Amino acid sequence: MRKILTVLAAFACLSLTNCGYNAIQGQDEQIKANWSEVVNQYQRRADLVPNLVNSVKGFAQQEKDVLLGVTNARAKVGSIQATPEVLNDPAAFQKFQAAQSELSSALSRLLVVTENYPQLKSDALFKDLMSQLEGTENRITVARNRYIKSVQDYNVTIRSFPTNLTAMMFSYKEKPNFSVENEKEISTAPKVDFNPAPAPSK
Repeated sequence: MRKILTVLAAFACLSLTNCGYNAIQGQDEQIKANWSEVVNQYQRRADLVPNLVNSVKGFAQQEKDVLLGVTNARAKVGSIQATPEVLNDPAAFQKFQAAQSELSSALSRLLVVTENYPQLKSDALFKDLMSQLEGTENRITVARNRYIKSVQDYNVTIRSFPTNLTAMMFSYKEKPNFSVENEKEISTAPKVDFNPAPAPSK
């Protein structure tokens, strides 16, 4: 009896290996690891935001709306739990992405404001903070690209035959991936015009 069970167990292991079960497991874990790195880099950015806002506050008292927008966007990002379970919930994933996009937009407006304050731009602490923020943005891009690639590999595996049968048997579904919100807008080539704007009529 024991020999029969051993043979059946060996046969089951062999079947799971050949049907792509192990590949799905490996790719699923890779997605989780890459997602953790994405969240890690977003957290680094969120941690830098309060220091950046405080640095700008002293110089940009009249820019309260911009500073308040950054602070609120940062708070919204902090309220979302970016656990691996988010990867199985497209609505939660969309909410996470929307909050990060809002923070990115708020930071862009803040950087435009700092252009009006030469003293702030020359401050060593502020320059160091900006350098860290720029490095963080680059790391976020790299982490997102790795996540996008791992999700692509996983989704191809669970949609391909015969591994799609294994995925269906164990209820593995497609993972959500990052997308660009303004895809239509950025698909249009920007218009470059060096001609000066016409003077207003008197």
